[in-house]
Amino acid sequence: MNKKKALILGITGQDGSYLAELLLSKGYEVHGLIRRSATGNTKNIEHLTDKITLHRGDLADTTSLYRTISSVRPQEIYNEADQDHAGWSYDLPDYASDITGSAPGRVLEIIRAVDPAIRFFQPLTSNMFGITDEKTQNENTPLRPQSPYACAKVYALMLTRYYRDVHKIFASTATFFNHESPRRTDSYVSRKITKAAVRISLGLQKKLFLGDIDAKLDFGFAGEYMEAAWKILQLDAPDDFVIGTGEAHSVREFLEEAFKAVGLNAADYIEIDPKLLRPGKTSTLIADYSKAKKTFGYEPKVKMKDLVKIMIDADREQEKMLVGQ
Repeated sequence: MNKKKALILGITGQDGSYLAELLLSKGYEVHGLIRRSATGNTKNIEHLTDKITLHRGDLADTTSLYRTISSVRPQEIYNEADQDHAGWSYDLPDYASDITGSAPGRVLEIIRAVDPAIRFFQPLTSNMFGITDEKTQNENTPLRPQSPYACAKVYALMLTRYYRDVHKIFASTATFFNHESPRRTDSYVSRKITKAAVRISLGLQKKLFLGDIDAKLDFGFAGEYMEAAWKILQLDAPDDFVIGTGEAHSVREFLEEAFKAVGLNAADYIEIDPKLLRPGKTSTLIADYSKAKKTFGYEPKVKMKDLVKIMIDADREQEKMLVGQ
């Protein structure tokens, strides 16, 4: 029996690397698309390079996408590649619109031309809900995005639904709430906090500068969310799902938990930098994942405190190795 083949777009990132590990553990033949600017940043998949096949390409380049998809002929494609930082999108709206919004349409059109039986997964963001009066958000919550990134994800959602409804492609989505891990870059507040807490505890850093620490987020673990992505593509029919923990914690809580884990008081080391405040604020967003729970048994296991511990332990190990060098 031939191995099932999957193509991961964005395999070097946090989500793509966890997904690659998961698919390998399930016996898949795993292929990944790697762009030129990521060739020097493959640390998330260095332990997998002898088990996966990498292809040069870019979501901005239709030719490379067509060449890769037509040569690999995967049964499943996971689009884990985009401009996924809301803060950056304020300064790069064109790029966010193209790579985050339009690129899924390129991939879906190639699927339609090459092999309409290919199953496609498109991740989305809770930022699409933006400003809302609803205490929790589900698949039917109205969308009111507050950043170019979130607007682009709404377009990606609509494109995915269009190809599903009109062209009958097995195209599914998951609206992921904040999902973190030690593989996050420190341009994200979660990793910025845990890395700084460890560095300050080791005498390698003096201060941590943050923006709005009273913002509340639904923090989950990226590895669990990738398992949900895989399960969604194994269903009998394509659909849209919300994935999160159903709990909201402020950045301040995350911060205090991280510094407590290294034996420090966060208030002694934090300074608020107004330049880090985003122009577009969202409501407190909390996942109502009841549809995913009912459909395929999704239930988050890693909550905020567990997540902080996972990240602190990994950052401590990494920093000690660097100091040892």
